[in-house]
Amino acid sequence: MIAFWVLAPILIASAVWTISANKPVYSVVALLINFAALAVLYVTLSAEFLAVIQIIVYSGAILVLFVFVIALLGSGVGPFPVGPNRLPRIGLPAGFIILVAFGFVIYALSTTVHTPAPHTPAVGMPGVFGSVADFGKALFTVQLLPFEVTALILMVAIIGVITLGGEQMQDAEAKSSRVKADRAVREAILREGKN
Repeated sequence: MIAFWVLAPILIASAVWTISANKPVYSVVALLINFAALAVLYVTLSAEFLAVIQIIVYSGAILVLFVFVIALLGSGVGPFPVGPNRLPRIGLPAGFIILVAFGFVIYALSTTVHTPAPHTPAVGMPGVFGSVADFGKALFTVQLLPFEVTALILMVAIIGVITLGGEQMQDAEAKSSRVKADRAVREAILREGKN
């Protein structure tokens, strides 16, 4: 229970940092912290497989995809115009919502009846939260459509990034060839002037 109370503020703070960071790279770093804290939370729930998948898939693959998107889309793009700062006006409503949420949590914890847990089977056995067998069965039976839709969306995002990045690379190559042609013309004029 102590691990939850330590990890919960880290999860909330990193999630808020993810959506409020000024630079996209900072958002990716905050999301990495969020994913790592979530993986530790899975370990505290004895779901080691889900923790490892959280690190490998999300922290490894998805964040690398985000970094590539940021790297390819950020080149050659001017900054957005800065609008009015609306962040100070959100402080009071956000504080009220947080206090109400903590009130509900305290009320729920005070009214919960704690019963001793029955004997649970070993971690990794079928029927236990986080077991590989149950996870695989749920992923490829009940959750197959969302799994495939997510794969399709990620594939479309990768193709879009490659297409946009490819256009920018072609523009850079065309600009480079124009610079080389201009330099050759200048050198030819200088040579003619010396003769």
